[in-house]
Amino acid sequence: MNGLSDVRLTLHSQELATGQNDGAREALMRNAPSGLGRWGLFWHRLHTRKALLELTPEQLRDVGLSREQAREEGLKPFWRI
Repeated sequence: MNGLSDVRLTLHSQELATGQNDGAREALMRNAPSGLGRWGLFWHRLHTRKALLELTPEQLRDVGLSREQAREEGLKPFWRI
């Protein structure tokens, strides 16, 4: 054993779980420019999703998406994450 008590291990695992939840939210926001307000974020999503629908098969392959995945994301309303 490395000296950590069960209590410390439990607390550490809870901190890790909390960090993963925070990390997921940060990952969703990471591609948007910083400092955007709500409407700016909506505008950014709208335009990037429209651009996703216009990508060629080669471009989709470069970003690792199938046509179906791109279509599904591209047709989402701008207010959905």
